[in-house]
Amino acid sequence: MSSVEPEQTGTVTIEYAGEYFTVSPGQQFLIGREGDLELDDNRFLHRLFLSVEEAGGMWWLVNIGSRLSATVTDTEGRVQAQLAPGARLPIVFASTTVVFSAGPTTYELSITTAQPAFRETLPEVDADGDSTIGAVPLTVSQKLLIVALAEPVLRREGTGMSELPSSAGAAERLGWALTRFNRKLDNVCDKLDRQGVPGLRGGVTSSATNRRVRLVEHAVASRLITRADLAMLDDPELLESAR
Repeated sequence: MSSVEPEQTGTVTIEYAGEYFTVSPGQQFLIGREGDLELDDNRFLHRLFLSVEEAGGMWWLVNIGSRLSATVTDTEGRVQAQLAPGARLPIVFASTTVVFSAGPTTYELSITTAQPAFRETLPEVDADGDSTIGAVPLTVSQKLLIVALAEPVLRREGTGMSELPSSAGAAERLGWALTRFNRKLDNVCDKLDRQGVPGLRGGVTSSATNRRVRLVEHAVASRLITRADLAMLDDPELLESAR
């Protein structure tokens, strides 16, 4: 493994915060607080969380943690899957985005394959309807809420880590009362939950922080919001109309 960006047949390249690591067939690449890619000294993050490894002639992304999940999408955000603890996914796209959160911190990295199994975008809907992302209509206020929560991620250049704001901080950014913000958050989470997005349903076992970070993970990975939407936060007329 190296920190350069070579072009070798059969390799995968992992990019995080502008640093590149190349993995050759037969090697295993470990990601976490420790490992080949040491992300962050974050007590919420597993010591070893993800593994990139080759088996049966294919590259796989494996969740070797016990609590955290990762959101995995193609670069265009058209196909999305949740990688739960103990699960594995084949790395089949030319470029794959991996987004996950540990505590209030969200991480993003990309994996590029030299010989992708799929060179074209998969169909809009798969056989089970579980993996694809359809268009989700959002009101202006719902989109503003998501952009406010995801602002640190969207302002970040490339991949890396970001600290998400609290509900109170995002509400203040929008000029909303916290009660209004929480009501709107309930509404947008309910809407996405009905679309089949996991981890957004409320309840006694659902942490408010976990719900916010899961919402940001999905919105960023699926391209429901993009960097271009940051302009909404600086549009006085738009902000006023959504109040």
